[in-house]
Amino acid sequence: MATLDITGEKFASTIEGNDIVLVDFWAEWCGPCKQFGPTYSAVSEKHPDVLFTKVDTEAEQQLAAEAGITSIPTLMAFREKVLVFSQPGALNAQQLEQVVDAVKALDMGEVHAHVAKQREEAEAAASKPAGSQGGPQDGTQIPDF
Repeated sequence: MATLDITGEKFASTIEGNDIVLVDFWAEWCGPCKQFGPTYSAVSEKHPDVLFTKVDTEAEQQLAAEAGITSIPTLMAFREKVLVFSQPGALNAQQLEQVVDAVKALDMGEVHAHVAKQREEAEAAASKPAGSQGGPQDGTQIPDF
């Protein structure tokens, strides 16, 4: 399957509407991006069950900022709407195959349970009043606001 160019308007629906989505954040002027492009395209042909997408960071600057892209190329992988991999830098074909295989092999029940636990912990921490972290507040411990 060929790669698919996506925009900010289509990003969320693309992630939500597909089981496994890889996203290559790139730019035309980026040398490593140009080197990675053919590898990304070739590997996409071997995995018709994975959607390989590309985001042009020059044309989609707001999306790149929202995604926290600070270096390109950056590869992200989503499975069942969960970001499971994010790494800047160009990969070779073997490394990209390893990422795809690892994403496919994930126990998503375990991943979703981990995400739910993180959410609960974040919500619990956010609902604590300031100064109620527990433990001594004598300067030997830095409060975690």
